[in-house]
Amino acid sequence: MGWEDELFALFDDLEDQASALYAAERDLELADRSRAEYQQVTLGSRLMASVGLPVGLGVLGVGAVAGTLERVADGWLLVAAGDHDWIVVLGAVTTLSGASERSVPEVAWSPLTRLGLASALRRIAEAGEPCLLHLRDGSRLDGVLRRVGADFCELVTGADRRTVLVAFSALAAAQSRS
Repeated sequence: MGWEDELFALFDDLEDQASALYAAERDLELADRSRAEYQQVTLGSRLMASVGLPVGLGVLGVGAVAGTLERVADGWLLVAAGDHDWIVVLGAVTTLSGASERSVPEVAWSPLTRLGLASALRRIAEAGEPCLLHLRDGSRLDGVLRRVGADFCELVTGADRRTVLVAFSALAAAQSRS
């Protein structure tokens, strides 16, 4: 092999080494960027990407809730579980299984997702259907929602038609009874 061939082989080797070092550095930078960007992902954005999928939730005061995720909105989600629908307060969700690997950033959500928990509960109240309210402490109240305020709802319970005010901060989920 002549000196020119040796020189070109040396340059090829140096170029290969430089490419390998660049690729390794680039992989580390991409992994670092990925970790930094993932800290912006919220549970709500993962849930939004999971609409239409069967999911399993752990919910404070309720335990396991399983069904098809139908809707995600501001602070709540709707799960269809056989004959019953669940309105689950997002802040009461402790675990989630079956979620999509993807996420949908909040800027891409429909304007309808800005409807809060009060809007969802008002629909139940307007329908006059019986429901079961699950509180975060594990207790339950069975009745009919009558009115919904800014941060509470009125539930008419029992044969004596007693009205109980339930603070949203205590609510974990509302389950349809129809």
